[in-house]
Amino acid sequence: MWRSFFKNREWFIWAYGGLTLILSLLVIQVYLDVLFNNWYKEFYDILQTATDRDLSEFWDSIIKFLYIALPYVTIYAFTNWFTRLWAFRWREAITYSYMPYWKSTDANVEGASQRIQEDCKEFAKILEEIGLRVVKAIMTVIAFVPILWILSSNVVVPFLKDISGSLVWVCLILSIGGLIISWFVGIKLPGLEYNNQKVEAAFRKELVYGEDDRAKYAGMNMIIKLFTGVKINYHRLFLHYGYFDLWSIWYRQLFVIVPFLIMAPGLFTAAYTLGIMMQVVNAFGEVKDAFSVFLYQWVKINELRSIYKRLSEFEKAIGYNFSKETSSINVN
Repeated sequence: MWRSFFKNREWFIWAYGGLTLILSLLVIQVYLDVLFNNWYKEFYDILQTATDRDLSEFWDSIIKFLYIALPYVTIYAFTNWFTRLWAFRWREAITYSYMPYWKSTDANVEGASQRIQEDCKEFAKILEEIGLRVVKAIMTVIAFVPILWILSSNVVVPFLKDISGSLVWVCLILSIGGLIISWFVGIKLPGLEYNNQKVEAAFRKELVYGEDDRAKYAGMNMIIKLFTGVKINYHRLFLHYGYFDLWSIWYRQLFVIVPFLIMAPGLFTAAYTLGIMMQVVNAFGEVKDAFSVFLYQWVKINELRSIYKRLSEFEKAIGYNFSKETSSINVN
């Protein structure tokens, strides 16, 4: 999977050139996020003291917002488009890498067509989604943790005000705690996702055989038996996802009010302005989302683990060894 793209000379420019471009675009996005965070303070300070301000200050702030927002939207859309293209190229590399081994082996690989078509597609697609968010989360932590650390000096809540970088520590503790709880709540999901693909593959295989020989395959008794397996696994999957969704949604909603609970006392005692409070809320949200990226992507991570396991088994079954590969397929 990895070697077919990153260690293949035919894909060197796409693998590393594309990755470099994506990382550069993410750096620009995070930089613009920092500018947005600074804008929050200025804008909300204007609103708080609106009676003492001139209307032109409000419109100047709106224009400043547009100067940040317009390039941000453009870069964000281009990043998503290019990342999808880059991930598809990765899928293409994996597919071409597998084909010579699959065609030359006599092994009867269960669901081989699904491994090459469906799993390669989902592997690239999910990795694109998760990878983009994880890399941006790392950059966000690097950019926003120092900002949130400095803003923590405004906290007036007893105990927290005596801790350097208190907002960062609160965010980190809640994020790690949420991730640990999520692991326990969703501990059975990877196995169920893996079983789901197995029962679906068996059902699909019977239908495919039935297209060629309806007399011998796809009888109602066999279809009922196979679909019952699909149904049982899906019901178990829905149940466990229900538990996980209940926890995940509660966690996200409760996390929203945390910075307000910490900063509100100082606002009511005029220790700082509304602009500083909203700057803290935004920075706290950025850091929280970055720290919680694995929690928010937990469902996708489970799917990716299941796909990775199936593709690894497929590679073993066909005797895949990239170091011996000499691709004869023209990828240009």
